[in-house]
Amino acid sequence: MGVKGDITRSNIIEESRKLFVKKGFKDVTMSDICEATGLSRGGLYRHFSSPEEIFNEIMIDEFSFEEGIARGESAKRMLTEAFSKMSAQINNPSQSLSSALYEYAAAGHEDFYTAVDDNARKNWSDLIEYGIRSHEFKRVNIESMVDLILYYSRGLMLWSKVIDPGEDAAANYINTISEILCK
Repeated sequence: MGVKGDITRSNIIEESRKLFVKKGFKDVTMSDICEATGLSRGGLYRHFSSPEEIFNEIMIDEFSFEEGIARGESAKRMLTEAFSKMSAQINNPSQSLSSALYEYAAAGHEDFYTAVDDNARKNWSDLIEYGIRSHEFKRVNIESMVDLILYYSRGLMLWSKVIDPGEDAAANYINTISEILCK
């Protein structure tokens, strides 16, 4: 795909994410995505065959550190950026994909969730290993740290849709992980 195609694909993903946040998973149609992106149906179908395919891509690529690691960027900076995104979703549940995720799960996509979880574990493990090698992170049990990062953040994101966890919840999460992980 050329540069223009890559830009179009990124725009589709960005606009679709907004729709999934606003409407949930089950109420987003290809027509909605065409309207949001300004693409014709044919233009959209050149990139994706269904809302499900777009949603899958959004979720699989949610926290990828591969490019930053390849460029030698700071592990702490990548961690801070990821925490900023998580914090925004916790503090502004209307900006979270939590509802769409649970609608999608209710439709019986266990294999998808396994793939999302496996990918998230790999991404976070890669970042932590990189941070340890670059002496920015303490030596920790990587598997336990990944569990703490994933389940703590997912719990806060889910519960923030139901109750207000308070202004400090996201900051407490970030500070806890940072104290354990960062030198």
